[in-house]
Amino acid sequence: MMKDTIGDDISKDQLDAHRMSNGAKRRFTNDTVGHRAFRVGSVKPRPSMACTGPSNAGWSWRGAALVKVNPRQARRFAEATGKLAKTDRMDAAMLARMGALLELEARPVRSAILNDLKDLHMTREALVKNRTAARNRAKT
Repeated sequence: MMKDTIGDDISKDQLDAHRMSNGAKRRFTNDTVGHRAFRVGSVKPRPSMACTGPSNAGWSWRGAALVKVNPRQARRFAEATGKLAKTDRMDAAMLARMGALLELEARPVRSAILNDLKDLHMTREALVKNRTAARNRAKT
């Protein structure tokens, strides 16, 4: 029997989730309200998600263990299973299957302080990047 795993495909505006045990599919908004709704509906299973771009690179489910999947690894898994179609819902289902079959290990849950520090660090990096861009524009 496969473990109850949830596959999540995260895009800029939405989060597509697929529960492996019963095949349930659901779409959430990629904002605080959507994140809260997702967490409430997925208390026990471990989410597997594809981390592919700036819209989800800094994702942290506060208080939930998760598995971040390398996009290349996820693509190769999809190719190996013959699922080459590319939609968010299909990606979520493929990630759930991948998480269940490969029994991927979840990352430990970070403390609230570490989450806050990571948020501050990412904000600082963005500000440094913006400052550099502004200085470069001022030179021209």
